[in-house]
Amino acid sequence: MTDQKGDQAFRAEGLNENWHEMTYGGALSFLRRKYTRDLAGVDVVVSGIPYDCAVTYRPGCRLGPRAIRQASVQLAELKAFPFGFDLSETLNVIDYGDCHIDPHHPETVPGTIVDHADHILASGAKMLSFGGDHFVAYPLIKAHAKVHGPITLVQFDAHCDTWEDEKNRLDHGSMFARAAQEGVIDVSRSTQVGLRTFNDSDHGFEILTAPWIHRNGIEATLEIIKARAGDTSVYISFDIDGLDPAFAPGTGTPVCGGLSSWQALELIRGLGDLNLVGMDVVEVSPAYDHAEITAIAAATIAHDWLCLLAVKKGAKINVVGRL
Repeated sequence: MTDQKGDQAFRAEGLNENWHEMTYGGALSFLRRKYTRDLAGVDVVVSGIPYDCAVTYRPGCRLGPRAIRQASVQLAELKAFPFGFDLSETLNVIDYGDCHIDPHHPETVPGTIVDHADHILASGAKMLSFGGDHFVAYPLIKAHAKVHGPITLVQFDAHCDTWEDEKNRLDHGSMFARAAQEGVIDVSRSTQVGLRTFNDSDHGFEILTAPWIHRNGIEATLEIIKARAGDTSVYISFDIDGLDPAFAPGTGTPVCGGLSSWQALELIRGLGDLNLVGMDVVEVSPAYDHAEITAIAAATIAHDWLCLLAVKKGAKINVVGRL
């Protein structure tokens, strides 16, 4: 009889296995999911994109994927809150490891990420990607647009990331302007959430600033996002600096006045009706983090997006208490 305790990331044979793990020990993967590059029967591929040479202030988010995986250990321990189910029973999730990037040849980075995503998406699986800086979202969205057409972007961020761009610039603050110009993003359907920095143009996006959300609330915010998106293909790009530095100190460009972690989670959990095709969580820089505050928030946001996909696949929500 197999001793099904510990290190399931490497030892598990099937995709739906969920063993007892010491939260403080064992091989790390996101939510303790199996490490594999076999895409047969996989619903969602988790992978890291450890690149941070496009930052404009503090570096270090190349170590974000590792930190998010480590912060996910408690999320793998119990049934998902507030959904009340074991995610692994319904959704086949694997940890694919990290995209191998050569930072010494920066001209190869965008193409490497596109190729990485193309291979995964060709299997029919969805992608949950961990940055890295926010530039990595641009090649990821380009790959998704090949499959789904122009993408509806729901961007959680302190910054618009639509400042003036040069075509070959590797910059985590300008790539969405380029994506909009290229028609990769459908800005008429897209929404930027939590912004609190200024740009002279909205570039066609609906902008819901953090102060507006604080004043008007979760339901009003969700109503606008969902009305714009409709039934289009929605990609969520979550820059962790969308959260206030009190809730996400571990990031490269922190800005005061942002979303709280509870607001972010309520917004993510409210998007389950949309046609969700992919997600990234970026800009976690663990060197500036305290007690894993930022990494835990990032892991939980990603976890809850997976739970939305599990519900779409048939997982039954079991509510206990007042939610």
